[in-house]
Amino acid sequence: MKKGNDTSTIDFIFLGLFPDMGNTSFLMYIIFLSYIISLLGNTILFLLIWVDSRLHTPMYLLLSQLSLMDIVLITTTVPKMVNDFWVDRKTISQIACGVQMLLYINIIGSECILLTLMSYDRYIAVCKPLRYSVIMTPRVCLHMVVSAWTAGFLNALVHTAYVMHLPVCDSREIHHFFCELLAVLQLSCEETSVYEMILFIMGIVFFLIPFGLILASYSLIFLSVFHMKSKKGKKKALATWSSHLTVVSFFFGSGIIVLMVSPAMYSAEQSQAVSLFYNILTPMLNPIIYSLRNKEVVRAVRKVLGIGSHIKDRH
Repeated sequence: MKKGNDTSTIDFIFLGLFPDMGNTSFLMYIIFLSYIISLLGNTILFLLIWVDSRLHTPMYLLLSQLSLMDIVLITTTVPKMVNDFWVDRKTISQIACGVQMLLYINIIGSECILLTLMSYDRYIAVCKPLRYSVIMTPRVCLHMVVSAWTAGFLNALVHTAYVMHLPVCDSREIHHFFCELLAVLQLSCEETSVYEMILFIMGIVFFLIPFGLILASYSLIFLSVFHMKSKKGKKKALATWSSHLTVVSFFFGSGIIVLMVSPAMYSAEQSQAVSLFYNILTPMLNPIIYSLRNKEVVRAVRKVLGIGSHIKDRH
């Protein structure tokens, strides 16, 4: 294959979501509906946490950042994909592709770290409740948030700068529905085996190790809950524990498959299917699983609705 000009202004071309499928209209409508639900759920949760002073605690501050990350994640990929389908135009400039890749990798990395910190927060709250206020101070919580965003951004900046500077061969067709790193990397004319090994190592750092820490935290939480005397409290805690772990497993499991399994072992369509899990499913489930089942959040919703009704009655 001939080398292309890496400074070319020619757009990349997306092959789209499941290009071999005959009709994806219904799937696109489901994805768009999921995007709206996810956007509304995470936005409402984020605003509730910042408006209600009773939710200004470390747990909910971390949750607000998770909602913000999910909003950025789904907005980075889904609107472009749906718009491409509706207008039948699947091109993207190199600059826009780089920005999309930067935001996407940033959020994925930051969310890995944040979910790990959230599991630590829950471990302290359940296993060491008397020391919770001493350990999880506002300053520590702020440092957690800043660390998650900063680590994710620096990691994304390095990877995006490297991949986007590589010369592109004649084919500029991306076998994906967004500028996914590995899909863009496959367009390069240069040997990238060393970089792929680096990606594998980074997958261990950002996915495997955090997932192991989360499993350890939830295992200790489970043991603590198991020894509870109250059957009602035990049942409630186990329901929350299992639902949290399910969503975390979806997110980390998908990331581990994409980054740590050789691309030769799965097709482009399978890669897209896995990507849909952490692009759409987990951002939609997070506000429900992590927060909307909590009494504090329900109380905050009722308070806001009550204020709205009171104002309406006065007018």
